[in-house]
Amino acid sequence: MAITDPISDLLSVIRNGQSARLAVVTAPASRLKKDVLQVLKDEGFIREFSEEVVREGVKKLNIELKYVEGEPAIRTIKRISKPGLRNYSSVTKLPKVHNGLGISIISTPKGVMSDHKARAANLGGEVLCSVF
Repeated sequence: MAITDPISDLLSVIRNGQSARLAVVTAPASRLKKDVLQVLKDEGFIREFSEEVVREGVKKLNIELKYVEGEPAIRTIKRISKPGLRNYSSVTKLPKVHNGLGISIISTPKGVMSDHKARAANLGGEVLCSVF
């Protein structure tokens, strides 16, 4: 079975892991997923992630989920741009999540970054997901 939307799969793994109160979850690895996880780590939504080689040519990501006083650090994580309907935004129209308390993850020509960094760099792009 082919995965048609790997980012949605990654977000579902994180969402399901936190609802089950797991400390570590795993997902298949890709460069885009690592970039999204790096943004989540930099913004303080996950503790850490690491890449592990399963066998030749196959890698997986181990993601350490973060909890604050027993509650997940991520309250909601939602995919915005989907394969059937891509969502692009200019720098002036980048969405704010909960009046700036959350973040949007943006794929820009300079790489994947949070909406705060995209505004500072004056870059727009594809809005991958929102996190609060």
